[in-house]
Amino acid sequence: MKIRRVGAYGVCRDESGRVLLARNSDRSEFPGLWTLPGGGVEQGEHPDDAVVREFFEETGLSVRLDGLRAVVSDVFRLSGGDLEHTDRIIYEVSVTGGSLTAEADGTTDLVEWVDPASVPLMPFTAVQIGLSTEFPDSSDKTDEELAKPVRVQRFGAYAAATDPDGRILLARIAEGYPGAGLWHLAGGGTDHGETPEQALARELIEETSQHGRVTGLLGVSHRYDATALGPEGVPIDWHVIRVLFRVHVDVPTGPVVTEAAGGSTAEAGWFTRAEVDRLPLTELAREAVDRIDSERAR
Repeated sequence: MKIRRVGAYGVCRDESGRVLLARNSDRSEFPGLWTLPGGGVEQGEHPDDAVVREFFEETGLSVRLDGLRAVVSDVFRLSGGDLEHTDRIIYEVSVTGGSLTAEADGTTDLVEWVDPASVPLMPFTAVQIGLSTEFPDSSDKTDEELAKPVRVQRFGAYAAATDPDGRILLARIAEGYPGAGLWHLAGGGTDHGETPEQALARELIEETSQHGRVTGLLGVSHRYDATALGPEGVPIDWHVIRVLFRVHVDVPTGPVVTEAAGGSTAEAGWFTRAEVDRLPLTELAREAVDRIDSERAR
């Protein structure tokens, strides 16, 4: 069975350059490996809050978020047979208080300031602290069924995209979908086994026929609706976690929606900044426009 989860983690260093790491316990799927403190984002929880909570649970320390470091994903075959895709949001953090204390009866059993080269590491942890590693070959090209939980946590990648003339790329939400008629960012949910960047490239083509170049990671947001309606009007506990990338389209073309009929995008277009002000925008699209404005003002 293909399953998914979202985790939030913190990179924290001391003055000597050591990294604060936690060792996975026997209750973990990866016992003995050291990991960045952090863990699963709970339903309805903002990833910013999740990393602070998880960091305290595993280390006894309170932390401040200093910045968003990276968003990555990996796929591992678990001991029970499930193929787990994890989207990992990595932050830079600093200690503000507390006392270093290992988690009791959890998925980690030891926490220390360590030289990361001296201990066995989770692959994603090794990459984030600058050590090379090899990820296991857990190919997602299988015909296994994708789990369909009642409580859905959807992970999406979206583009704050502009062209060389400064126009902004937007897509209008189709009838029958939440926010119908509003102009939104190109992007959408990642598939099992996709990295956020791979998903964004696919969504850009499906919704706008554009080829973009990712130039930065702007932020993470979320939206939670415990009473959303899913397919056929069935209520569903819906939590969307959204990653916003800065994208440049070096060779823009006329936007064409190529996704299958019945998709969530009705049309797409390039708009000048003045034209954007006359459009009804989604919350995420407005955030992206504000960030582009701030970028231009610098």
